[in-house]
Amino acid sequence: MPPTRPSIDLTAGALADHLCAAIADHTARVTVIGQGYVGLSVAAAAAAAGMHTTGVDLDAGRIESLSAGQQVVAGVDDELFAEAFTTGRMSFSTDPSVVAGSDVVLICVPTPLIDHRPDLAAVEGAGFAVGEHLQPGTVVILESTTYPGTTEQILQPLLEGHGRKAGHDVLLAYSPERINPGDTAHGFAGVPRVVGGLTPACTQAAAAFYGQLVGIVHEVSSCRAAELAKLLENTFRLVNIALVNELAQLCADQGIDTWEVIEAAATKPFGFMPFYPGPGVGGHCIPLDPAYLTWQSRRDTGRPFRLVEMAKDINDQMPIYTARRIMDSLNERGCAVNGARLLALGVTYKPDVGDVRESAAIQVLAQLDAWGADLSFHDPFVDEIDEHGVRLHRRELTEDLVRSADAVLLLTPHATYDLEALADQAGLLFDARNATGMRDRPNVEVL
Repeated sequence: MPPTRPSIDLTAGALADHLCAAIADHTARVTVIGQGYVGLSVAAAAAAAGMHTTGVDLDAGRIESLSAGQQVVAGVDDELFAEAFTTGRMSFSTDPSVVAGSDVVLICVPTPLIDHRPDLAAVEGAGFAVGEHLQPGTVVILESTTYPGTTEQILQPLLEGHGRKAGHDVLLAYSPERINPGDTAHGFAGVPRVVGGLTPACTQAAAAFYGQLVGIVHEVSSCRAAELAKLLENTFRLVNIALVNELAQLCADQGIDTWEVIEAAATKPFGFMPFYPGPGVGGHCIPLDPAYLTWQSRRDTGRPFRLVEMAKDINDQMPIYTARRIMDSLNERGCAVNGARLLALGVTYKPDVGDVRESAAIQVLAQLDAWGADLSFHDPFVDEIDEHGVRLHRRELTEDLVRSADAVLLLTPHATYDLEALADQAGLLFDARNATGMRDRPNVEVL
């Protein structure tokens, strides 16, 4: 068991100053609870910035691999992990007692939805474990996406006890993760962090920590404001994606090129931001995070969050709509979907990321499977599919496989795909995201 850090008896303001000084001179010790893509990314960033950091996770196999220097978590920047690991300042453990020797503790655990309700079991479990070992003089920061009030209503009571009081001898803050897996243009250090604390001293200490990791830290007045800012970010995306998804359906009915319309609107230098249609919204953020808002609105105010609920309904229907468009494209060429040989390319929820959570591509395949299609797939990140009743093993992507398919379905356009070659070889290429830009080709159909 690691040594317990000597307790610190200071006023909240003096405590924040003490932590800020330790963070600035890199003597602060950091513990990150949860080593998914969020927790491992921030642990690596802290170690690379000069702080001794321990990543804690219940998955013993994951901890063993990470301890050996093997980056096994999808969505984490491999270069950042390698840089951090080579410093010797990053270690891993399954034992939450390492919290006792920490100055900064971050909680980065999943917050899924179960039956359309937030499941905070992981936050509660992490809070209880941290509370058992927490020492006075520590700042605790929650990063998990959740509804406003979670930090104070759920986490704070779990940390208080044994004479500890949040905002006084332990500091508490919320800072939402802002990692975009697969996005090489916006690395960890280049994305500003939003920080809101229980008190000004809490915000000060948390902001000092993130100031070592990123270029810009934006402080807000409370944990609740920071929690809601995160939900607004992804709700904004959900609603605008729903808008263009519904527009795409209207354009298809009227014989108008959706992509031409969006490109034209995007020439306006103000008042417009382009979003693009696709087979649906997947991943661990956009389909889930806005549901926290709708759930909380109904629970706390009795009012539905109508725009968000409608946007979710539109996006949820896109996999079925996409499957119907594929069926129509086959019918126009005299091929019934029942028995058609369909090759799907890309089944993860977004390009160049090995994550199939809430993948719209797999939902499209599930509908085509229900209609009797003969399915096969390739994805450089996925060996097999076993979801929504679809069970498939990855095929080797060859020219013969492409040419033998009645239709090639480009659902998630990974960068490794040679789009020009696919368009040349496929009898019918259905491009669900306009990745080819070949809408004028007679054998290419675009959503």
